[in-house]
Amino acid sequence: FAGNKTAQGNTDANGIGDFYYAPPAGYLALCTANLPDPVAAIDPALDANPQDHFNTVLYTGTGSAATVDVGFQPDWTWFKHRSGANSHQLYDVIRGSNLALFSNNTDGDFDYSQHPAGDLSPSFTSNGFQTPAVVNNGLNASGQTYVAWNWKAGGTAVANTDGTIASQVSANTKAGFSIATYNGSSAGTVGHGLSSTPELVIQKVRNQNGDYWWTGTTVIDGSMDYFQLNATAAKADSSYAVPTSSVFSNVTFTGATSNVAYCFHSVEGFSKFGSYTGNGNSDGAFVYTGFRPAYVMVKRTSTTSNWAIFDTARGTYNSNTPELQPNTSAAEASVTGRIDLLSNGFKLTSSLFPNDSGVDFIYMAFAEMPFKYANAR
Repeated sequence: FAGNKTAQGNTDANGIGDFYYAPPAGYLALCTANLPDPVAAIDPALDANPQDHFNTVLYTGTGSAATVDVGFQPDWTWFKHRSGANSHQLYDVIRGSNLALFSNNTDGDFDYSQHPAGDLSPSFTSNGFQTPAVVNNGLNASGQTYVAWNWKAGGTAVANTDGTIASQVSANTKAGFSIATYNGSSAGTVGHGLSSTPELVIQKVRNQNGDYWWTGTTVIDGSMDYFQLNATAAKADSSYAVPTSSVFSNVTFTGATSNVAYCFHSVEGFSKFGSYTGNGNSDGAFVYTGFRPAYVMVKRTSTTSNWAIFDTARGTYNSNTPELQPNTSAAEASVTGRIDLLSNGFKLTSSLFPNDSGVDFIYMAFAEMPFKYANAR
């Protein structure tokens, strides 16, 4: 009060503040200490950080074997050549680090350990991964730049019989992420190993080429809508049942005998899956996630578009401009001011994609830091 009053030692219900008047019951001082704690399992105050479960790393290829530190042993690693046009390469702990899938095409498992040029496959280590000793242009060509997005699942897979189709599952229930492999082209359900219902399930046939990446989500209207991760197509309505807290529906393809699924649900302070509507303005839509995002992937729902990935490792300040597209092999592009990654979500900063006027989008986001401990960029 400009020196006209002396604080009287009054605090809020949490013992915070030095107010002249007693704060009204139920009201708290505006400060970060009064923000809610994130889920205890991923709380930096308890020495548990988001980077223990998801981490983006950048590296430069050497043309030979090199060890890259992730901070944990990854169970799913998604590689992309940034400085050149090579396919995205995806590896996981159940299929093995020799078997690649490519998000930008419909190929099944490709065994890089049997490549005519030699063993071109990476390997998982206790704290990251090792690039192959032989040049794999999508992983370690000398002088080329790369990004690897890494997720921690549950390590070695365990048998799961929750569904009508038996599965092998590696699940991280703290982080809401699991990998499931299973056999069969018939209709049925598959156990995912999570403790809550998945909001996003990405399924891919492994044993044959030509079957697209079926990406089903309930975040739009509660029903199961699907997209193709390898294509630009808008959403399509699905006749498959929505997942439950224990199973998801097997998406059937003729001749499919081997399948993999990646399952996700939101975890407070760590991950968020949702939708928003663009406003076509440089003062664009704001999406609250409850954390400072480290990674955001977006896609139009009602019209065609590329998928787009933004992250704080490649884009170190706002606006975040380096874009990679999961459905294309294109090198990294620097788009003009499209998105700001903030302390508690992200804000669109252009009239262009991904903020087209009146257009709906889906997104998946993973945290760099829970809001309670986050600084703005």
